[in-house]
Amino acid sequence: MITASPHARLSPAATGWRELWRDAITDPAELLQAVGLGDRHDLLPADDAGFALRVPRGFVARMRPRDPADPLLLQVLPQAAEHDHVAGYAIDAVGDMAAKAGHGLLHKYDGRALLIASGSCAINCRYCFRRHFPYGEEIAAAAQWRDALAHLRNDPSIRELILSGGDPLALATHKLRELAEGLADLPQVIRLRIHSRLPVVLPERIDDEFITWLAALPLQKVMVLHANHANEIDAGVDAACARLRDAGVTVLNQSVLLRGVNDDADALTTLSERLFAAGVLPYYLHQLDRVQGAAHFEVDDARALALVEALRARLPGYLVPKLVREVAGDTGKRPL
Repeated sequence: MITASPHARLSPAATGWRELWRDAITDPAELLQAVGLGDRHDLLPADDAGFALRVPRGFVARMRPRDPADPLLLQVLPQAAEHDHVAGYAIDAVGDMAAKAGHGLLHKYDGRALLIASGSCAINCRYCFRRHFPYGEEIAAAAQWRDALAHLRNDPSIRELILSGGDPLALATHKLRELAEGLADLPQVIRLRIHSRLPVVLPERIDDEFITWLAALPLQKVMVLHANHANEIDAGVDAACARLRDAGVTVLNQSVLLRGVNDDADALTTLSERLFAAGVLPYYLHQLDRVQGAAHFEVDDARALALVEALRARLPGYLVPKLVREVAGDTGKRPL
């Protein structure tokens, strides 16, 4: 049985989450040095394909030393394959720009609207489907969220607001509070869903100020985390998840199926068990969004379906994530 790491409350850190964010590794050579691969410059491409490296040092500490195939390292280290132009891979892989309904606001599905709350991330995942997104032009938080709130005010069908990005928890808590205050006169919005990788890669972000704000929020609250491998989850992540649950948040996880990272029944089984030990329910297992620069991570559908069948044989149904793909123009995620 997989148990959670002891999750005493997050202890006061010598530096806060903003300082840890700024201290992230951004030089590929430094990353290789940090994991004991400083002599393996052959692993690096000539450049980063226009998508800079960024990874918090706490996440690097969870990588296996001297292992160029470490599943956490592979998610963040630039690779030469990112320069390959593969048919069927696009800049806007999921039709975000066609779903624009306002400044920084996407409206793809009935009853739900998504805000591009921030263009920043604490970690740059090499398979990111928004690695080419024009964040400089599309940030909902600009101008006190006015455009987004105006759209919501004019559409009483929207019951759930989704914060995405980038990472919405890149914003200071006072900026999130500003949005919540704007929602106060929109009784049709009953649920706030936050998609964030920060509780996994920088759990210090789930601090007292954030939890105090979130606990007091008079909405149904859902946090969708993003972990792809059990090794991403340590005692700090356990503690962050415990704080979220104590604040009345339903905590789910979505993963992306990635070649060389988690395309293995043992890895996916262990991930589901480890998530549940941390109080997190597996939600989605996404087939790769076909964004330009990420083709080397793709797992074919036959292999994906076989892996999910293996999970069904090993796990109770509530620990088997739904295998889905996002297809531009669909009315929801497409089950496979």
